[in-house]
Amino acid sequence: MSEKEKKDGLNIELSEEIAGGTYSNLAIINHSPSEFIVDFIQMMPGVPKAKVRSRVILTPQHAKRLMKALIDNVNKYEDQFGEIKDIDPNKGIPINFGGPAAQA
Repeated sequence: MSEKEKKDGLNIELSEEIAGGTYSNLAIINHSPSEFIVDFIQMMPGVPKAKVRSRVILTPQHAKRLMKALIDNVNKYEDQFGEIKDIDPNKGIPINFGGPAAQA
C-alpha cells in the first residue's frame, strides 16, 4: 500500500450485485507453485450435482494473508458468540444434508 493510500484510505467500490453476496457451503482449494485457486460451491439437499458459484485465484502471499485474517476473525467471532462446532471428521461431508432422498 502506498503512502497516499495509507493517508487517504483505500477507496473500494462495491456494486449492488456483488453486495448481495453468493451463498457457499463448501470450498475446494487447489494450488500450483504460483497461485491458490478457491472454488466456492453450493450444495443443495437432494440435488446430486453441486455448482461452483465463485472462483477466487490468489497469489501464495495473499492466500497466507487471507488465512491469517480468517483465523483472527474466527477467534474474534468465537470470543463473542462461543465456539463454532465442526462437523465430525469421521462422518465426512453430509451430501444429502440428512434429508430424504430425492424422487421423481
